[in-house]
Amino acid sequence: MRSIGISSKPNDSRASEIAGELAAWLLKRGCEVLCDVNQSASFGESVSISELAKRAELLIVLGGDGTLLGAGRHLVGSDVPILGINLGRLGFLTETPVGSMFDVVAEVLSGHYKTKHHFTLQAESWRDGALLKRGVAMNDVVLQRQAHPRPIEFELYFRDQLMFRTRADGLVVATPAGSTAYALSAGGPIVHPQVEAMSVVPLCPHTLSNRPVVVPADGILKLTLLDSPQPSSLSLDGQEHMNLLQGDSVNIKKAGSICLIYLPERHYFNTLRSKLHWAGHDDG
Repeated sequence: MRSIGISSKPNDSRASEIAGELAAWLLKRGCEVLCDVNQSASFGESVSISELAKRAELLIVLGGDGTLLGAGRHLVGSDVPILGINLGRLGFLTETPVGSMFDVVAEVLSGHYKTKHHFTLQAESWRDGALLKRGVAMNDVVLQRQAHPRPIEFELYFRDQLMFRTRADGLVVATPAGSTAYALSAGGPIVHPQVEAMSVVPLCPHTLSNRPVVVPADGILKLTLLDSPQPSSLSLDGQEHMNLLQGDSVNIKKAGSICLIYLPERHYFNTLRSKLHWAGHDDG
């Protein structure tokens, strides 16, 4: 790997400083450094995120999981591997601590790493037969009521079969990668990344028998907003938002993948034990 892209958390002086240090380190090793043009950085060559996806052999993201989600959404289907350096808090996707950054990047540049492809979700919102918006999410697609205190009513179909109709605060549809994010907080299951499935998690359903469901990723979910006293919100990874009105519908299906880098010794359940403070120890 010689052409390295760097994307850091926007408007964050610490992230910018670390990005500059990393760029200098890479340049000394003969690498070409490409900087996301949306970043306020003074190192390397500034290029658009789409150009970076074409030219970079590796993208290093400095920040938390949100920063990686924002950058990674532009690289869906590009096969450019992404290494996340954690400057945030939990860091399920950005696992590498900043204190180990140079050692880990050196390992990756030497070829000592493995990759995992995570599928994303495509969401399309429709109103009166017209497409309003299409986007992709790496973690989750979320329907939520907004300022009004009343729950909203919606129905959900999977493969053209009615799953349920309910009143609730909203709904989370998550990928396996996103199953440890908002969906987990809402009582959803943890889904191993090798399982090709979507988690469907109602948010505070009025009917307590409405439970989270895991469905195959090769089917289409169709959600229709039946009752909403005020506009409700549809969000993709908590970063792209739009209003939905009563009668609007949303189609959700599996989309292209992103490629994340892990070191060979990385163990999924070790990550869960560490991040979620589970009991147990690593036997090696």
